[in-house]
Amino acid sequence: MGSRDADIDFTFTCPTTVRAILDVLTRAGWSAVVPPGGVSYMINDADDMYEWYDGTLDALGEALALLDQPGNLPYTVALNVYHSEARTGGMLMFMPGRTDVSFMPTIDRRHIPAAPEFTDLAWYLHALVPALVMAGLEGYEANEIHY
Repeated sequence: MGSRDADIDFTFTCPTTVRAILDVLTRAGWSAVVPPGGVSYMINDADDMYEWYDGTLDALGEALALLDQPGNLPYTVALNVYHSEARTGGMLMFMPGRTDVSFMPTIDRRHIPAAPEFTDLAWYLHALVPALVMAGLEGYEANEIHY
């Protein structure tokens, strides 16, 4: 049977920030608060260690400042986001330089009803792209891979 991974790779016209992306996604129903009610983020630092941190909503401002600080620009950082109405979410991974951002639907992934082995990438594109256009989205590529 194997497993499947899906992601959407977004390219922006100019470097962006985690805060800027979260701001536009919040207006589209997304949130940094993931079940059961916390904030989860990652920094891949000079040691090449993917360090995940969990915090409360009260610590979101501090987490965003840390993710966006200039010293972290050469490193990959990530923030989990969730759409509470749709009851799904995933990880936004910001690549060094911040013009490339990937989304991986990792939290209660939506599947295509008539083909449940596949991720409903069209739903995620519809839920993300219009908001990301407001943040300077230049293009995207959606993939699903079977291992």
